[in-house]
Amino acid sequence: MSYAPQTVSPHLPIRPDWLALHTEAALEPDLPIIDAHHHIWDHANNRYLHEDVRADVSAGHRIVATVFAECGAMYRSGGPVALASLGETEYVQRVAKDSASTHAQAVAQGARRNTPPPCRIAAGIVGNVNLLLGDEAGAVLDAHLEAAPGRFKGIRNSSVYHPDPAARGSLANPPQGLLQGAQFRRGFACLAPRGLSFDAWMYHTQLDGVLDLAETYPGTTIILNHVGGPIGIGPYAGQRDSVFREWQASMKKLARCENVVVKLGGMGMRVFGFDFADKPAPPDSAALAQAWAPYVNECIEAFGPQRCMFQSNFPVDKGTCSYVVIWNAFKRIAAACSPAEKQALFFETAARVYRISPTQ
Repeated sequence: MSYAPQTVSPHLPIRPDWLALHTEAALEPDLPIIDAHHHIWDHANNRYLHEDVRADVSAGHRIVATVFAECGAMYRSGGPVALASLGETEYVQRVAKDSASTHAQAVAQGARRNTPPPCRIAAGIVGNVNLLLGDEAGAVLDAHLEAAPGRFKGIRNSSVYHPDPAARGSLANPPQGLLQGAQFRRGFACLAPRGLSFDAWMYHTQLDGVLDLAETYPGTTIILNHVGGPIGIGPYAGQRDSVFREWQASMKKLARCENVVVKLGGMGMRVFGFDFADKPAPPDSAALAQAWAPYVNECIEAFGPQRCMFQSNFPVDKGTCSYVVIWNAFKRIAAACSPAEKQALFFETAARVYRISPTQ
């Protein structure tokens, strides 16, 4: 997939001084959480490396493990183009091994008797393999599996496309109709035999495409990113109610496919059209919960807690709020859920879908 430079970044800038204007204590600090989606990158003027992840996951919530999602970073600079993304998987695997070692040492030293051991960063890795390689994608998938044994869980090919540049909210620059192409689908067919899942990132205007994909390949788990991407900018600004109805109808259709699960989050991105980042001070978790609850509740109602998982989408959503505040917002939204439902939404769905074991 292409990550072409853009004149104006679709991502909100991270402003530490602005974020520091509002702080909160973590709600329900003992609730175990798997952060189902975050990035690690070293882009120009925008670094979010493992030490930054460690600082965020240690800020108050009980984050026991995380899932890394590909972001076009740390690619190999030489060699076959098809293997360039292997550099990202190799880098994140090194981060994950170091984190797992720190976790194991803490457990061995008896830290569990006093405080929970540190989070296992990137216990699951979602990498990038260009499925437009068709049948040849299988060999590249095998190379990623070999590079991160036990941790490489699947891939993401972002398909976020809109003909109007004002409606776009991603650094990805895929071709139109990516998921429908015959060559792409030959590559997609390589996932299930290897036990790999597919993370799908598209806008609400494209959800029928993932519906057809899910129906055609029922044996492949498809993880819909960022609640299905209802657009709130460009031609959709000021159209929140009509967009919600269109998105809601598409999500209900997708929910009939048992191989589709949904990540709850990403709503701090610019593309959703909320204006929290334009305020003099960052929002509190109650304000975020009020704004985001309709989308989250609709997903939970349609898919059930067993097919929904919360995600931070950091550092992208860090342009809107801090790590403590975003998880407080999610906990506020889920306040009426039963203990079993909360366990699924914050931990069990991610653990099952990404096959994260206690020892990874």
